[in-house]
Amino acid sequence: MVNPLAILGLGIFGVFFIYSAQLSVGGTNWIIQLIWLTGGAAIYVTVSLIDYRFWLSVAHWFYGLAMLPLLIVLIPGIGSERYGAQRWLDFGFFAFQPSETAKVAVLLITASLLLRSQIGTVRQSLGVLGKLALAVGFPLVLILLQPDLKSAIVLPPMVFSMLFVSKLSSRFFAGALAAFLLVVSIVAWDTWRYANFMESHNYSYLRDRGKFEPHSIVPLHDYQRNRIISFVAPDKIDPMGIGWNQRQSLISVGSGGVLGKGWTEGTQAQLGYLPRSVAHNDFIFSVIAEEKGLLGSLTVLSLFGLVMFNGIRIAGLARDRLGTVIAVGVTVLFMVHVFVNIAMTIGLVPITGIPLPFISYGGSFVLSCCLLQGLVQSVYRFRKDFT
Repeated sequence: MVNPLAILGLGIFGVFFIYSAQLSVGGTNWIIQLIWLTGGAAIYVTVSLIDYRFWLSVAHWFYGLAMLPLLIVLIPGIGSERYGAQRWLDFGFFAFQPSETAKVAVLLITASLLLRSQIGTVRQSLGVLGKLALAVGFPLVLILLQPDLKSAIVLPPMVFSMLFVSKLSSRFFAGALAAFLLVVSIVAWDTWRYANFMESHNYSYLRDRGKFEPHSIVPLHDYQRNRIISFVAPDKIDPMGIGWNQRQSLISVGSGGVLGKGWTEGTQAQLGYLPRSVAHNDFIFSVIAEEKGLLGSLTVLSLFGLVMFNGIRIAGLARDRLGTVIAVGVTVLFMVHVFVNIAMTIGLVPITGIPLPFISYGGSFVLSCCLLQGLVQSVYRFRKDFT
């Protein structure tokens, strides 16, 4: 009962603080969030009652169906464009984000490939990696084309954690670390070139976005490079531009003190200093920290800690490799979401727009979170049901 109660507590936090973040404009997103949480609860219970081994038999079908919306959303005139990104399929009453179902599909296809393959030697590991590179790389490229960097960056840690518990060759992880450092170095070099290019041409970082993109082979957009620069060298970027959100978030978190200013009494969100377009989703933790202070923040972190601890515990209790890789994959995915979102609000990492599970506003995200946690609960429920 610990896991569903912790999830319920997080959902309640989300509804209350979405209401608070939009109180000054009379927003009703808290009602919509409540509806999505109710639907998510139904999905959570349903999935938890289905033997998790069933998903192994339909993993490839689920993967194929999940890829179709990822392709359709990129078609001009069909995918809905917001803030320069084409990530949604708008059905009027509901905007569906295909990248959320893609996370579930990648989890299931990775588990399926790992369970159906022999792993141990370097040769066997390379064979599995070749299949995974295609299965994971395809949706990853489609997500980046939207572009949706926040959804793309959470997939590799999830897949790597599943590979780790599958006892893949240690040489692979050494190579993966080297590849990661190489990618970081390339991005740093590219960002340095971008800064020099903009300054040498007297371009504005905010008004002249897109000028550098034809001169680089690195698949980043200039607004993404701006986010990196605003983190490592905020003095180069207009604080009223992309650095504004993070600065106001820091003020929100720092001004909450131990007990906070009180629910609906936070000035940053109420007065619009923390922009209303992000206060109820990406920066919801900032609203909580300002209004409920350190104690409220620790309460949220404790609830997430219970969810993560429960996931690792269930992975250890699982009686087969499938249960272990599913529980570990889901738990690491949530860890990345929680860490990056909160670190983003307190200035430890660049702004990426990663939402906070069960708390940030968003229908597709809430439903996918409930489905994934339902899978973990299924691993626990059927851990002894073996013939």
